[in-house]
This record gives sequence, C-alpha cells and structure tokens, in this order.
Amino acid sequence: MLLILSGLVFLTVYGQELQSESSSAFLEFKQISDSMTAIFPEDELQTYRRSSYSDAEMQNYLSLHVQRLDLLKSIKGRTQFVLDNYLHSGNWFHEVGFPKESIKSYLHFFDYFQKHHQELSLTQHEHYKEMRSYARSMLAESYAKLGAYDDAEEQHKTNVAFTKPLNYIYHPSALNNYGLFFYWYKNKPDTAMTYFKSAYRLTQAHHPLHSLNGSLRDNMADIYRYQNDYQNAAALYAENFKFYQTARNEKTLLIDLPRLVSAGAQSIEANIYLNRLDTAQITFNKLSDIVRSPPQNQALSATTQLEYLNAKEQLLSAQNRIKEAYKVVKTVQTISDSLKTLSEQADKKWRAELNAITLSKIGLDFKIDQLQKEKMIKAQRVKLWFIGILSSVFIVILVLLIFNRRQHLINAKNKQLLAEQTLENTALKIEQLNSEIKSKERDLSDFALKLTQDQDWAKNLAHQLDQISKATGEERSNLFKTLSTDIKNKITVDSDTQAFFERLDKLSDAFYSKLIAQFPNLSKNEIRLCSLIRLKIESRSIATLQNITLASLNTSRYRLRKKLQLSEDNDLDLFIQNL
Repeated sequence: MLLILSGLVFLTVYGQELQSESSSAFLEFKQISDSMTAIFPEDELQTYRRSSYSDAEMQNYLSLHVQRLDLLKSIKGRTQFVLDNYLHSGNWFHEVGFPKESIKSYLHFFDYFQKHHQELSLTQHEHYKEMRSYARSMLAESYAKLGAYDDAEEQHKTNVAFTKPLNYIYHPSALNNYGLFFYWYKNKPDTAMTYFKSAYRLTQAHHPLHSLNGSLRDNMADIYRYQNDYQNAAALYAENFKFYQTARNEKTLLIDLPRLVSAGAQSIEANIYLNRLDTAQITFNKLSDIVRSPPQNQALSATTQLEYLNAKEQLLSAQNRIKEAYKVVKTVQTISDSLKTLSEQADKKWRAELNAITLSKIGLDFKIDQLQKEKMIKAQRVKLWFIGILSSVFIVILVLLIFNRRQHLINAKNKQLLAEQTLENTALKIEQLNSEIKSKERDLSDFALKLTQDQDWAKNLAHQLDQISKATGEERSNLFKTLSTDIKNKITVDSDTQAFFERLDKLSDAFYSKLIAQFPNLSKNEIRLCSLIRLKIESRSIATLQNITLASLNTSRYRLRKKLQLSEDNDLDLFIQNL
C-alpha cells in the first residue's frame, strides 16, 4: 500500500513538473522569438530571402530557429500556436533554400495536426484546410528539389484527393501544382496539359475572376510554345493581357503589374513569330501606355523593364527598324549588366558550403546540448523518485537503486553507441557535402564560361548592327539576311543543344558516376565532352554542340588530357571509350 501511495504521489508531482516545463518552454520560446524579430521580423518579405542574410546573421538566425523548434515539443495545451510555428518553420526553410529541413517541419505539422486536431474549434479547422493544402504543395516541391520524385508525386496525389471535396480554389490549385510537377520535373508536357486544362475548367466555372485563371493560361501557353503551336499560345497570351489589366491579386488587392507586362510581352513575341506584325504593334502600343503610366503608381522592377524592352526590340527588328532596335539592345545590355552585377554579389553570399556546414554544425552542437539537458532532467527525476520511495520501505529503496543503477549503465552504453554512430554519420555527411561543394564550383565555372560566350555573341551582334547602319543598298540587305540567320541559328542552337544535353545527361548517368569517382576534378563541360567522345561523335559536331570553334575544342581536349593524366602515347578517344 505504501508503494502504491508513493507512486501516486510521484505521478502527481511529475504532472506538475510537466505543466511547469510547458510554461517555461513557452516563455523561453517567446524570448527567442523576440531575439529573432530583432534580427529579421517574421512578417517582412526580406526574412524569407536568403540574400537578405549575411553569413553571421544566417548562422545566428538558424541557431535560434533550431532552439525554438525543439521547445515546441514541450509546449502543451496551445495547439494552434504549435501548428502555426511548425508551418512557419517549413515555409521559412523552403524559401531560404533548405529543402531537407523544410520537409521535417512540414511533416511535424501534419503529425501534430493528426494527433491534436480534436482540440481545434470549427473555425480553426476551416482555417487549416487552406494551410494543409498549401503545406502539402510545398512539401511536394521540397521533395522534388531533392530528386525524390516518387515522394513528391505521392504528396501531390494526396493533396488533389484532400482538396476535391472542398468548395474553393484549393482543388484547381492542387491540380495546377501537380501539372507543374509533370512539366518541370518529369518532362511530360502532355500529362501536364491534361491537369492544367482540368484545373482551368473548374476555375473558369466557379472562380472566373481569380488570378489562378491567368496562371493556368500562362502554363498552357508555355506548353503550346514548347510544342511550336504558336497559334493557340498567342490566343492565351492575348487573353491574359486583357485579364491582367483589370484582375487584382487576392492578397494585395493590387493590379499584378509584373504579370501584366509579361503577358503583353509574350503576346507580342507570339504574334511576331506568326508574322502578325500589325497585331503585335497594337498590343505593344497598349503595353507602352501601361509602362509609361503604371496602374496604382506601381514601380517597374528591372526584370519587368527587361521583358518590355526585349519585346520592343523584337518588334522593331521584325519591322526592319534596325537603328531603333539597336538603341533598345544597348539599353537592354545596360540593365542586364546591372542585374548581372547584383546576381554576382548575391552568388557570393549564397554559398552552399556555408549553408550545409553551418546547418550540420548547429544541428550537432544543439544535439550535444540537448543530450546534456536530458541527462540533467533524468538525474533530477531519479532524485525525486528516490525521495518518494525513501518514505516507504528501506528494502524497496535498495532494490530500486540496484535496478536503476543497472538501467543507468545500459542507457549510458546505448548513448555511447548512439554518439559514435552519430559521429560516423556526420563524417559521411561532411564528405558528401564537400563533394557537392566541388560540383557546384564546377557548375559555377561552366556558368561563367557560358556567360562569356553569350557576351561575345552579343558583341558580335552589336558589330553586325553597326555594319548594317553604315552599309547601303544590296550590301545592307545581305547583312540583314546574315543577321537574321545568325539570330535564328543562335535561338535554335541554344534550344536544341539544351535539349540534347538534358537527354545526354540522363542516358549517361552511370558513365558520369564512374568518371567522377575516378576523376573528381572534372568540370561539367569536361564530363559532357567525355560523354560525347564516348559516343564517337566527330570533333566538328562536338564543337557545334558546345557552341565553340574547333580551335577551342582542341584546347579543351588538351586540358582534359592533363586532368586525366594521359601521356602523349595514350589516345584520348580510346581511353574514354574503354572506361
């Protein structure tokens, strides 16, 4: 009887301890939130942009974020508070580029909702219908970014089924997101079009003024352009241009100026392709009026200005107004150079190495601190248990002490094994992260090379335009034809080459893995060059595919030989084909 009584006393004290722990966790959560708000307020857009943070700010914000997430486990009786913070955490990790952490937070959100939804009111349940649909879409996108396409597709299917009985925009939005998954990640435009059309029919029937109509028309038009069906694409772009002149964003209640200008520019480009220059000119005049006097005094972003100017340059070129087109090209180049400078500055801050290593370090430090806290809490509970049992029988205390000591030793051994396993896993993760860092450095180098080639082509284009402005008569006409041919070839080569290399990369995945394992210092272009040589493609064709001269290709082959450490007696082609 004394043992039972002491157990009841213990349970009562333990329950009070849990309640006290919940209140302390909530207060500590609030204090950490205040510290985070001092760095970046949670309701400001810049908080969700990775480029807003310096390295030190990101590390500090991440550390506070991880501490705050752990406290949610101890907060009891505040269901909506916990749900909102798991959801906020998933959204923040998703926007700043941590898909793995985003997935964890979204899964915590769904798990907590499943366990505690009965504690919510009817109004709160209604609110979380939209939140659950949104979280499911973002969870699917995070899986897709990591290449976990099966998991992503499962989340999309779940979201489509969940939103189907709901009487609002959630269901067509879920269908649209599923279509984008097939278009962006699975390269299945026909399947994507099926979902876009289904969502469009529902939205038109029940929500004809919702901005989702514009998004769906834009998605369908993009697929039509991909399939060279410019007739249907032009009709959808024209309808969108008319739609966005009056439609308002559901959250800001403002005219969506970037999408309005984009729709007008796309309509102009499609009509130029169809040689309907009069229609393109009419649309351009309307678009120019909008750009000169933006609705609701909104400011044009640099990206929006570029869309407008590119459409203007294409129209002027199609109308053979070369001098005016050349002036627009120079303006475009000036704005592009400014954007390029900003992009380069952002790229310096956006270092995957810092993100991954910082996150791993913070996570590891936090886990160590968490283990120490858990050890202290367990020691306090053991002491409390000892005091309660001491009030009963001495022999019971002795037995419990022996049992507790034995269990403590087992737990200590298990913790040691777990710590060793954690260190091994951390070392493996660091090795993988270093590999990813090297890969991204190679990608950055390749991207810089591509930018240099594009700049050279732009300089050559400017030189041709300068020659045209000086030429007269038949010579000028011939130069026009040459310029037109060069531009068309550039567009065709860029598009076809990109498609070719995407297919080449998919088919050569096993070869790439073997090659990178033996020669980890190869750049992306050098890996692709090896794949082309392995397929026995002629040097002239390889140079054409890589948009370089034969001389540049020979230089690339020479550098490749050096990285492969081949002597002059070894044939490069035979060596690669025998790998």
